[in-house]
Amino acid sequence: MRHLKQLLGRLPYRHIQGSLDREITDVIYDSRKVVKDALFVCIKGTAVDGHAFAEDAVKAGAAALIVSEPVEVPKETAVILVEDTRYALALVSAAYFDFPAERLKVIGITGTKGKTTTTYLVKSILEGAGHKVGLIGTIETIIAQEAIPSANTTPESYLIQKYFRRMLDAGCDCCVMEVSSQGLMMHRTAGFVFEMGIFTNLEPDHIGPNEHASFEEYLECKSLLFSQCRIGILNADDKHYKDMIRHRTCEVETFGFGEEAELRANGVRLVKRPGYLGVAYRVSGLMDFDVEIDVPGRFSVYNSLAAIAICRHFGADADVMVRALKAAKTKGRIEMVKVSDEFTLMIDYAHNAMSLKSLLSTLREYEPGRLVCLFGCGGNRSRARRFEMGEVSGKLADLTVITSDNPRFEEPQAIIDDIKTGIGKTDGQYVEIADRKEAIRYAIAHGKPGDVIVLAGKGHEDYQEIRGIKYPMDERDLIAQVLRELKAEG
Repeated sequence: MRHLKQLLGRLPYRHIQGSLDREITDVIYDSRKVVKDALFVCIKGTAVDGHAFAEDAVKAGAAALIVSEPVEVPKETAVILVEDTRYALALVSAAYFDFPAERLKVIGITGTKGKTTTTYLVKSILEGAGHKVGLIGTIETIIAQEAIPSANTTPESYLIQKYFRRMLDAGCDCCVMEVSSQGLMMHRTAGFVFEMGIFTNLEPDHIGPNEHASFEEYLECKSLLFSQCRIGILNADDKHYKDMIRHRTCEVETFGFGEEAELRANGVRLVKRPGYLGVAYRVSGLMDFDVEIDVPGRFSVYNSLAAIAICRHFGADADVMVRALKAAKTKGRIEMVKVSDEFTLMIDYAHNAMSLKSLLSTLREYEPGRLVCLFGCGGNRSRARRFEMGEVSGKLADLTVITSDNPRFEEPQAIIDDIKTGIGKTDGQYVEIADRKEAIRYAIAHGKPGDVIVLAGKGHEDYQEIRGIKYPMDERDLIAQVLRELKAEG
């Protein structure tokens, strides 16, 4: 229970009606979940406006409402008018959970790519240095030994504050989280200050209906993080670096390859052994030591440099960092799965043309015998993505295995045909096998010495969505089944 005035303490508002002298049992933003004496916040969503359910919320027991426009409810109901109910939700949620972020060091990571991997690298290093670390991200939220699957990269503000509270209660002293442009735009991270804000990189993405109207808006939203943190740590090599700190209120540090970066990667070299791809380099500038990580490519250097730059502030020494970076794994992000001593197989979440091009270009640098790319595309999504991904794979892979992803309410063959249209613009070789397990079987059974095989698109997902139903399907399980079957067949 919290007193209503206490919840409103840091929020600019106008008191419209009803008494503010009352106890509140919970803060609710979904009218279907209202409980007796709750504070209901009317959120305007892309499809539904919570103001339309104000009367229903009161009938269900809500004692107070936060609104951004007039509503008609009984006069004894407390009504609080604010400019932006999403911002209000963030502030009252922080108050409801007694401002947990003020006792946690919260690290926020934003950027187009690299957020997920960097959060896991940071968690690995800080735990190696003796910290107890919570994590909020695209794949999951981790609190002590509990892993909670994620619906959004950055959850709604109430959930963030609830997770912070639970992390504190579990003994965590810090939290590392992914911060999306949508999360910043929708005030999900309002109501607290990040100890550190990190910028990985920026490329055109998330632009379109229900996302961002333009690249300029996307960039502007990302940059909001640096007026909400104490220390900003940014990739100085990214061409948008200066734009990201135009409105900053924080101290700034940089990492990158260039001499102007304060933490640098020198002497980068690709590491290639049978069944293994990695990268090694020397850290210089603010720290000085050698690193090798079990994830290929230059972007892996950036992710690990960002993690080193962060953990330096927590007193983690070089030995701890080297061990933790070597051991850290991120499910579905260039996740290598051992299947052979002769060729390399990995799982990655690349599910659009930009991410697939980045991945395949990186793997090309290792000069594989053949680069084999297995992927499908989601149903009831843009057909343009299928054409684009087909064209990218046709140009960069030696062989494409076209299969099914999440067909949803479309026929898998129709999606495959669209991908083939894209590949048709290239000279790329391909086979089509709609059943994903059989496609994986084909790729493994036909693997040749020196091949690099990438299963793209599913990544951390452990299901396949067909006609509104999510069926269990984890590529790691499919690989294990295929290996058992091939062994039985001799």
